[in-house]
Amino acid sequence: MSDIVDTAVNAGSFGTLVAAVKAAGLVETLKGSGPFTLFAPNDEAFAKLPAGTVDSLLKDIPKLKQILTYHVVSGKVMAADVVKLKSATTVQGSDVKIDASKGVKVNDSTVTTPDVAADNGVIHIIDTVLIPA
Repeated sequence: MSDIVDTAVNAGSFGTLVAAVKAAGLVETLKGSGPFTLFAPNDEAFAKLPAGTVDSLLKDIPKLKQILTYHVVSGKVMAADVVKLKSATTVQGSDVKIDASKGVKVNDSTVTTPDVAADNGVIHIIDTVLIPA
């Protein structure tokens, strides 16, 4: 197995996320011991953002870091645990809302693939980029 970053790279569907993590200088953090839970938007999720959003974020590193850390929760929270939660506090500091009544939603995003294991945590693939309020 590999860490969260290498797992995302090897999956092949997180090019935008991996590029953003690198641009924000968060690679070493996400390769750290953790454990971390990453709600990972795939490339299709980033494609849903308004045109130019990703490019402007890549030029605004503080804002990019804020958005990326809003996708990370400390600890290894597996799907069986996520469904028992109403919210989770992110590394960014704000809470994400969790609704497990029909599948699992994190804010307005749906978890499409839960429990992708990594050495230092777990990835839950989501279909929409989470934006802090």
